[in-house]
Amino acid sequence: MWSISGKNTAMASKKELRRQALSLRDTMLEKEREAAEQELFRCITAHPWYCRAGVLLAYKSYGSEISTDEILKHAQKAGKSVYLPKVEGESMHFYRVSPGEPLQEGYKGILEPAAKEERRFDHTAHRAEEVLMLMPGCAFDREGNRIGYGKGFYDRYLEDKKELPTIAVGFLCQITEERIPAEKSDVRPMEILCF
Repeated sequence: MWSISGKNTAMASKKELRRQALSLRDTMLEKEREAAEQELFRCITAHPWYCRAGVLLAYKSYGSEISTDEILKHAQKAGKSVYLPKVEGESMHFYRVSPGEPLQEGYKGILEPAAKEERRFDHTAHRAEEVLMLMPGCAFDREGNRIGYGKGFYDRYLEDKKELPTIAVGFLCQITEERIPAEKSDVRPMEILCF
């Protein structure tokens, strides 16, 4: 666990928390990463929200993020519809992907699905309990607050979908003992799992 001293403004504090968490995450040993990813896989695939969901809104891991690759494979083998995000201007939408389907480099070099309208996730077509969203993040606090990468894509996406079950995932080094300054537009994940 780690903590930093407070800053004068919420933005400065968020930036510093993000910088420190990413720095710690980037320096993790490979064996620590693998152990954490195995534990994440075990916990997610046994989680009641995952077990009952027919739809998984997830993300394709980028950089030093905790890997979701094995969870994505498991979900597809289990017959769940898997959707990944694509940044389109100031918005983010989720598109269904098939096993082995090639992804394309998109926003900041992150692998994204093709934007095919017929594959776009329509949250009105599903009851909330049929869906689970796994979210990435930079830092998390013990009150359930999350710092993303600073563009607010998940907050805007979830603004009118707050009933969707959401789990933010990461490594233990991303948990801060300092309270993250929450803004009015921030949408807290329902649960945070860090290993």
